[in-house]
Amino acid sequence: MARRALWTVGACVLIAVFLHTLLGDALGVSLVYSLSIGLSCWALIDVGRGLAVRWRLARDPGDVPATQGWPGWGWMSALIGIGTVLGFRGGSRLGAWLSGQPMLHHGPLQHDGFAPMMLVTLTVGLLLTIVQSLQSRRLLAEAEAEAVRRLAAETRLKLLESQLEPHMLFNTLANLRVLIDLDPPRAGVMLDHLIDFLRATLQGSRVAEHALTDEFARLRDYLALMQVRMGERLESRFELPPELAALPVPALLLQPLVENAIRHGLEPSVDGGRLTVRAEHCGERLRLTVHDTGVGLGPTPPASALPPGTGFGLDQVRERLRTLHGDQAQLTLQAAPDGTLACVELPLPAAFSTSNEGEPAR
Repeated sequence: MARRALWTVGACVLIAVFLHTLLGDALGVSLVYSLSIGLSCWALIDVGRGLAVRWRLARDPGDVPATQGWPGWGWMSALIGIGTVLGFRGGSRLGAWLSGQPMLHHGPLQHDGFAPMMLVTLTVGLLLTIVQSLQSRRLLAEAEAEAVRRLAAETRLKLLESQLEPHMLFNTLANLRVLIDLDPPRAGVMLDHLIDFLRATLQGSRVAEHALTDEFARLRDYLALMQVRMGERLESRFELPPELAALPVPALLLQPLVENAIRHGLEPSVDGGRLTVRAEHCGERLRLTVHDTGVGLGPTPPASALPPGTGFGLDQVRERLRTLHGDQAQLTLQAAPDGTLACVELPLPAAFSTSNEGEPAR
């Protein structure tokens, strides 16, 4: 509303300067009349527009143009006509009172100048309304485009999250099936751990993100399951600095990386190995690493030779990072001197970066 009022004031000033230059009217008097008439018309039209928008929203809360403040050209045409006539007459009286000039006996409001001035007022009101209409359409188009982008991102993210949990569960059940034949008592212990893990995971999966300490807790639950199967062949270590514990991260972000390290790094190794999950603050970024001392990457086989499910976890993590943070986040997988290192980097929240300003990066 303030922006529309400023546009009206600007138009009134231009009209006053035009009358002063072309007709020789006193600039001060022309300015008083122009502002009085213009702002009176604007107030009537804009108040009418607001009432029309409220009426349309009361009938249909989902009326998209009305949500952007536009009641439609039918309403606006009527409001421009009525508002211009009433505003012109009321503004003329206000201008006469403010300037001390007799009504309809000065300059632009003389009897033979009444019709031209009325036409000028109507034209200016129409032009301003067209400008406002175009701006409303632009804002509406931007809002709709943003809504579509947000919906697409949310839909893609939900799909990825819905794919993650069955993928992990099927692999765990397959491991449990093998253990039932080999060692039934250990299979029972593993089943108990699975129930606890699923209960905690179900609670965590109902939110888009959770604290980093909760992410580490879910990984501990999962590795407890794997510990039952692998025994002393699996050693796990977690490194989470206290200042990073409350940072929000996407729920179950590291789960596919840990599962990948177990399945392709540690399980194929006769002696097993150690799996380390670490969180670090590196400048304005959060670095999360999963390091296993298993068999390593080795030569990359062709895609046709990969068993079903291989590579899903990495693709899922990359897609989630791309959906949430665009190019500001990344996942890398590289060979380490003693195994394989998966590294996730994502931007830190602005509040954390500000509160830790001046601390050396680690």
